[in-house]
Amino acid sequence: MDFDDAYANAAYIPGAAAYPERWRQNAAEFRDWLLSAGQAELDITYGQSTRSRLDLFLPDKAPRGLLIFVHGGYWLKFDKSYWSHLAAGPLHHGWAVAMPSYDLCPEVTIAQITRQIVQAIICAAGRVDGGLVLSGHSAGGHLVARMLAPGMLPNAVMQRVQRVVPISPVADLRPLLQTAMNAQFGMDAAQAAAESPVLQQAPKLPVTVWVGAEERPVFLDQARWLVEAWQADPERPDLEQTDVGHVVSPGQHHFNVIEDMAHARSALTTALFA
Repeated sequence: MDFDDAYANAAYIPGAAAYPERWRQNAAEFRDWLLSAGQAELDITYGQSTRSRLDLFLPDKAPRGLLIFVHGGYWLKFDKSYWSHLAAGPLHHGWAVAMPSYDLCPEVTIAQITRQIVQAIICAAGRVDGGLVLSGHSAGGHLVARMLAPGMLPNAVMQRVQRVVPISPVADLRPLLQTAMNAQFGMDAAQAAAESPVLQQAPKLPVTVWVGAEERPVFLDQARWLVEAWQADPERPDLEQTDVGHVVSPGQHHFNVIEDMAHARSALTTALFA
């Protein structure tokens, strides 16, 4: 297998180059609208680096809880400013939304990014009462899945997590050792295994793994591997287990699979708060 080609998303999406600018514009317009309504707090500091900032978007009444959405980009690109518009669906349902930026490889390691997201979640959770839902796309799907590793989040925060929805997650990092990207990740086999959610203990709370039906085959595999790794074992009813949902969304690829989050009645938004 040519692993670089297998994990190349943009090369197989028509008009891929136009997506980031469209995301950026839609996000900026949505942020401006929320700012004018007094429903946005921007660039909240959660850590020491310049990128350790998050945006918090609030519904027009007391929040029912908090969704924390972590962006993707192979731990190499993007920041929170591209995704603000995706908060529209959750806000309609009365949920606050936090979106963090984080440092990028190769300036930091993926393991260090994981620890940054822990700090971002702690910070955001301290600002909004109620339940927590964690979701993220691609590399962000990996990062929110890592939050379910035992001891990753403080107990007081973990007890508030109601559901996790990794979208098109990279759940097994070991294949990335065979890509040119690993020159920037700097992972060895042990580090890739340590950061792979498929190898961590299955969580005891509801998880829905979401992926587009038109994604690259390896992303369909990655989603399936996570479901299989975390699925309840029917032969062990003595264990405290939770079934893991697996949604393959028709007609969607790696770039547009997240866009339904902006729509209040979409299947994806519904899954966040099921």
